[in-house]
Amino acid sequence: MATTPTTPISAAAPAAAAPAATAPLGRFATWRYVLNTANLPEGMTRPDPVSKWLVITRAAVFSMTATSGLIGALLAVGAARLTGEVSVNWLFLILAVVGLVVAHAANNMINDYFDLEGGVDTDDYVRALYAPHPILSGWVTKRQLGAAILLANAVDLAIMLYLTAVRGPLVIAFALAGLFISVFYVAPPIRLKHHGLGEPGVFIVWGPLMVVGTFFVATGQIPAWTWVASLPYAILVTSVLFGKHIDKIDADTKKGVRTLPVILGERRARDVARILMISFYPIVIGAVLVGWIGPWIALVLLGLPRLASSLRTFAAPRPESPPHSYVGWPLWFVGAAFVHTRRAGGLLVLGLLLNALLPIRLPW
Repeated sequence: MATTPTTPISAAAPAAAAPAATAPLGRFATWRYVLNTANLPEGMTRPDPVSKWLVITRAAVFSMTATSGLIGALLAVGAARLTGEVSVNWLFLILAVVGLVVAHAANNMINDYFDLEGGVDTDDYVRALYAPHPILSGWVTKRQLGAAILLANAVDLAIMLYLTAVRGPLVIAFALAGLFISVFYVAPPIRLKHHGLGEPGVFIVWGPLMVVGTFFVATGQIPAWTWVASLPYAILVTSVLFGKHIDKIDADTKKGVRTLPVILGERRARDVARILMISFYPIVIGAVLVGWIGPWIALVLLGLPRLASSLRTFAAPRPESPPHSYVGWPLWFVGAAFVHTRRAGGLLVLGLLLNALLPIRLPW
């Protein structure tokens, strides 16, 4: 159950040195490069099967979904260790996180399929410029991409049916809500992205649906505080989508795709993205102060230097040309938002892990 910012996000950093070939000794380096950039190394035109599908599914952004799942999982483990109000089933938890990542892969492919069908994705549109498009690049046919989408959804259906059998019909509610947003993010007749609803949809999926859904699958319960605890990371993921859509304002305007940045205009959209990134911190610290989450997550404050760097990027318009060795152009803002999200999200997960391993209660 997922929709997604669906973009290669390491565009904020220069490219690493590209492996010269895909010989066995170089393949791990190639896969690492693809996971960092959602692109093939420079000069490589014929990917090996693993690299090919890592690019097609846009595995570079799976970390955001895995992080949402881990947040739900660690909130559950922390609650079990600190208060004893819940108990955790590890098998169900693992299946939930696997299901989320598979759903993310399916969603990325669904977006490419329907954006091509709807005439949005073309050879000169942004999507085909920052990374290979599965179909436009000639890597797969429409039929093959459709088969991959069906396979991924079949895996998720099997996981959903099993978890429903052991946890009850609320699993279906979480899964179908995510599937609805995932499919109709770009699919007709709703096309949420085309009407300024893609960003709210991502917020809902990466927060309440993924985090609270994982907590429920792991424990069978949903304490009221988990809804609030699901919001900070959802805000960060939404800032990444804002960055991507700011990068695409001109192209989306010409296509009639009215994302929120198109509706707001670039300057105001950049301001909103900065507000989103900043707001993550007071919400997390507030959750600590009221005792909903243990104090170890105050480690997120170590992400403030990265926040400052990202805010500086969003404070000015995109440059006319990319810096040397830059990967992912014409994307610009999305890279800065993703790098901040990766840092802040990683620190949040680390803090939650320490809360679970070394639980501390504040004196008040």
